[in-house]
Amino acid sequence: MRIGIDLGGTKIEVVALDAGGSERLRRRVPTPRGDYAATVDAIVRLVHDAESELGSQGTVGVGTPGAVSKQTGRIKNANSTWLIGQPLRADLERALGREIRISNDANCLALSEATDGAARGMRVVFAVILGTGVGGGIAIDGVVHDGPNAIAGEWGHTPLPSMRDDEVPGPSCYCGRTGCIETFLSGPAREREPSLERYLDRLARGLAVIADILDPDAFVLGGGVSNVDEIYTRVPDLMRTYVFSDTFDTPLLRAAHGDSSGVRGAAMLWPSGATALGTASATEVR
Repeated sequence: MRIGIDLGGTKIEVVALDAGGSERLRRRVPTPRGDYAATVDAIVRLVHDAESELGSQGTVGVGTPGAVSKQTGRIKNANSTWLIGQPLRADLERALGREIRISNDANCLALSEATDGAARGMRVVFAVILGTGVGGGIAIDGVVHDGPNAIAGEWGHTPLPSMRDDEVPGPSCYCGRTGCIETFLSGPAREREPSLERYLDRLARGLAVIADILDPDAFVLGGGVSNVDEIYTRVPDLMRTYVFSDTFDTPLLRAAHGDSSGVRGAAMLWPSGATALGTASATEVR
């Protein structure tokens, strides 16, 4: 059994998958915002309750905003700022008595959708979360790619491309910069911006840069804002005006597993058939 945890800004979700990837259990609880110790306790309780209900122990993968620093082992770059600098993996391993695998939540989305979702069978998948924050993740040949600094895909904290005069210098971001893509494309930013036209154009500009650099086989979108239908009917045409190519036919796909795709990807950080182990340092990323 594989257990996945999606640690979001407003909710923590758990899923348990059987060997074939079918869902055996799914639960959600509110995130204890601003309280790190309570966040760890909530995750541990969700895992224990799932295992008690299903009568077996599983591997545990966690999708989190930000990433685990490869230098310090602590969380960095999280818009859930109370996680920053905390040894989340070590604390969970101590509490649960087994190795825990952690990856960025957008990486988990990419893994889920590349495995059995909208981008199934596609070699290079770029996943986008348009929610409380804005994240990006990459799966290559069905494996998460996070890079040597654990920041691959972090397009949300790059500047919005080709800013208009009325967009400069851009809103302030929690990361300390101004004009980050996240400040223009997040859920709160969408609520502040009454013009859908401007939002779609900004999204097209942001994704066009990823197309120029990575040229993925597919873009897959998740998060609350990804449910806006016009994204899929209009952004591809807008992107064609910005991508540095004579043709652009890369599909822009809605996540097949909806807002539970990331938690499935967290469970999939462990291969099917893996068993819960004592703490170690192996990871399912490259």
